[in-house]
Amino acid sequence: MAKKNGLTFIQKKKRLSPQLIREIFSTMFAVCITIVFAFLLIYAFGMRISVIGVSMEPVLYNSQEVLVNRLIYNLSSPKQGDVVVFLPNGNENSHYYLKRVVAVPGETIQIIGGYLYIDGDQAEEDERFDKMADAGIAANPVTLATDEFFVLGDDRNNSEDSRSGNIGVVKKEVIIGKAWFKLPLDGENMGLVE
Repeated sequence: MAKKNGLTFIQKKKRLSPQLIREIFSTMFAVCITIVFAFLLIYAFGMRISVIGVSMEPVLYNSQEVLVNRLIYNLSSPKQGDVVVFLPNGNENSHYYLKRVVAVPGETIQIIGGYLYIDGDQAEEDERFDKMADAGIAANPVTLATDEFFVLGDDRNNSEDSRSGNIGVVKKEVIIGKAWFKLPLDGENMGLVE
């Protein structure tokens, strides 16, 4: 064996131990799970849209950005009170509408004297909703089919919604998702859309 300046050069072969192999596979598995989880989150909540107009005030304001849960309605149906995002009549050239579901499939809706009636009973609604000046197509009873929803804006007298003939009842197939999270606008706190 040759020595140079008191040092020896012996090279040991490194061996892969079973413990090291398990650790490598464990790390690779964790990375794969993280990537799949990130993909699901991006798919479910990756859509961000801006509110257009004042029809959802005071909950959502013009130009406020909202995150949309696109996955939820693949697993369930919209419920009364949900703020849904949809393209009216599936029109790809339109902007996204955000409106609140007030009636679900099987219910009959009518607006009488500016107030909302569901199945003949006046709906108990929050005081933030004004008396409606225009009943639109809901002046007569509207019975919803199995995949239809009736939606209204929160600012009822400044909203183009299911009362309008060009919007009408909203079919489940044109609903993109549920407005889930609102981003802050001019000092307002961010939070869930309720």
